[in-house]
Amino acid sequence: MSTSVATELPSADTQTAPPIVVTEKAAQAVRRFMADQLQALSQQPAGDKPVPEKLYLRLRIIGGGCSGFQNKLELDDNVTDRDEVFEFHGVPVAVDRRSLMYLQGATVDYFDDLTRSGFSITNPSAKSTCGCGSSFSM
Repeated sequence: MSTSVATELPSADTQTAPPIVVTEKAAQAVRRFMADQLQALSQQPAGDKPVPEKLYLRLRIIGGGCSGFQNKLELDDNVTDRDEVFEFHGVPVAVDRRSLMYLQGATVDYFDDLTRSGFSITNPSAKSTCGCGSSFSM
């Protein structure tokens, strides 16, 4: 597992830019979800799953949908040696190396307005998307 911290764009003489970006608005929403999840876990009866020390936003690509691939976001308390870990605005983000190949240049954002609410992943590597926008092809 390797770790990168990316809170702003690096200068030319520092590390290279991370392959993905999580906006400040998305990071704020993730922090709210993480706090809610940790609070819910801490209120479980004794003997249930222990409260994790740390949660990660896991971003991955899975097969499926009408176009072939789908983005998946979830909270995860486990990282492995197959994961790359980044930090954006205080949120640790885990991405497995296979998914990272498909996510180069992707941006995770969060919208909360009159027309839509939720996370959005813009992936410049996607060649096309399905009509409903939930899957894409490479």
